[in-house]
Amino acid sequence: IRRFGYRAGVLTGLVLYGIGALLFIPGGRIGSFEFFLFSLFVIGCGLTCLETAANPYVTVLGEPEGSERRLNLAQSFNGLGWICGPLVGGFFLFAGGGDVSTPYAIIGCIVLAVALIFFRVKLPEIEDSPTSHEKTETDKKGLWKEATFTFGLISLFLYVAAQTGINSFFINYATEAAGVSAHEASVWLSFGGMGLFMAGRMGGSWIMRAIRAEKVLTGCALGAAASMTAVILLPGKVGWYCLLLCFLCESVMFPTIFALALRKVGGHKKRASSFLIMSIVGGAVAPILMGYIADSSSMATGFIIPLSCFVVIAIYAARYGNIQKTNKI
Repeated sequence: IRRFGYRAGVLTGLVLYGIGALLFIPGGRIGSFEFFLFSLFVIGCGLTCLETAANPYVTVLGEPEGSERRLNLAQSFNGLGWICGPLVGGFFLFAGGGDVSTPYAIIGCIVLAVALIFFRVKLPEIEDSPTSHEKTETDKKGLWKEATFTFGLISLFLYVAAQTGINSFFINYATEAAGVSAHEASVWLSFGGMGLFMAGRMGGSWIMRAIRAEKVLTGCALGAAASMTAVILLPGKVGWYCLLLCFLCESVMFPTIFALALRKVGGHKKRASSFLIMSIVGGAVAPILMGYIADSSSMATGFIIPLSCFVVIAIYAARYGNIQKTNKI
């Protein structure tokens, strides 16, 4: 992306994603688990390139003050995908006799068609061109000495950890602590949780027109922390409703933290974006810790991990202005 620009990064991501999805066609015939894993790995590479290029591209397409709002609006459709994806996948897997290849083949063709359209459309290539003062400060300090970025990187790591942990154990909590059936819980997760998630991002984008992004993030992080506290202390229907409410609170966090972390990186935006995307590895950590705590104590107690994550995010958001001025956490 640094060498060829945002557009080339998006195209690379789309092509890799499309190829990985189409690999499920021979994978279905071979019937090899390792081949399916390889196909998913190619898709993952495509998604990584796509997000590393597309997210900062959205932030620079317009006034810097509106970057958080634009990214929230763009990522609002993630929620729609999370609602439709399991429904379509379930139809092909269960109603279609366990056909795995067909949905991936369709997705692969659509993504490659989007890549072709993206290749033919002339989009502006925006260079990272900070002012001379910003460039001097950036060169002097370096990327890793910019506190808003480093603390933002930690916050994004913790957010993805919290989100993945909540999604992973939502049905477990519903069945064990709230007495809800697994089928009913899965429906609530798809339509209730993800519906609130999508609505939260759209609403957050609108609210940020009047309220600064870091203040919105502070309120949402505190709301998510309060929801997790209720989940731990009030296991049952009340805790389960608060768990659903958390999807609304956490909705704006990823795009807002991402944009805030990039706000002061100057000419390092493309490299900084790649590190921020790498922070999603936090999603591999939280479920293990939550599962260990749940086995040792209770399912409700395991949600202390997301609670801790949201507290740190709230501190980052609440102190963002001070960090920006003093460059100290």
